[in-house]
Amino acid sequence: MSATVIDGFSVAASVRARVAESVAALKAKGTHACLAVVLVGEDPASVSYVTGKAKALAEVGMLDRSLHLPASTTESELLAIVDGLNADPSVHGILVQLPLPKHIDENRVIMKIDPAKDVDGFHPVSVGNMVIGRPGFLPCTPHGVMVLLEEAGIETRGRHAVVVGRSNIVGKPVAILLANRKYNATVTVCHTGTKDLASFTRQADILVAAAGKPRMITADMIKPGAAVIDVGVNRVEDPTAKKGYRLVGDVDFVPACEVASFITPVPRGVGPMTIAMLMENTLLSARRAAGEE
Repeated sequence: MSATVIDGFSVAASVRARVAESVAALKAKGTHACLAVVLVGEDPASVSYVTGKAKALAEVGMLDRSLHLPASTTESELLAIVDGLNADPSVHGILVQLPLPKHIDENRVIMKIDPAKDVDGFHPVSVGNMVIGRPGFLPCTPHGVMVLLEEAGIETRGRHAVVVGRSNIVGKPVAILLANRKYNATVTVCHTGTKDLASFTRQADILVAAAGKPRMITADMIKPGAAVIDVGVNRVEDPTAKKGYRLVGDVDFVPACEVASFITPVPRGVGPMTIAMLMENTLLSARRAAGEE
């Protein structure tokens, strides 16, 4: 068996193209969708992510109100900036890039964002809406996983999905979405307290790896014919690479391809979907502001 590789890069490009058409139509009616991304400090990974978001905003035709603040920015200063963005009717989405410097309480900052502009989907109001099935912003990476499953034609109803990882950003929301009535999967969540992890992963018709450990899911841990969604993005040293490292997922990709029926690569798998769904959430917020949702 050789797995079908799900090209998240192409799927994300299609999502951005659809968003761009809608942004242009909304702009013609007088509402120009706008996202404010707030970056505090110089964390290399965060700087890279924010750069990717800026490119996506330009591609879909949205206004970019991004702010890059020094690492010395105080919590009160950041909260005041968020307050200002909350009050600005021209700003439809607010995203504060995580992680923040250690002297700033991330939870307080997330709580400060107006739920109507929480396009990251991290505010407790957004999380609560997701849990009970009310309309709202879905967290971008988990939503991207769902879109990839749909685009690949992978059946979820009645299937056993195993999620490895229980983070608030990926693991828990992916499990919640898979279990809701739309997808209707039976879900098992595995984590650091799980004994004999492989005994659970081998049962999975759909295996979502989101633990943040390079190549921890080996081929012998995968049920033949399973769909494998690799959310992990890990840097491993590689002296032959230009930057001295390369990116790998939580799944040992090449051997896994010989067992799975579908699989996402790293990079060009789930990663591009995160920014694409952020664009979609910002568009949704702008539509609501314009009275179209």
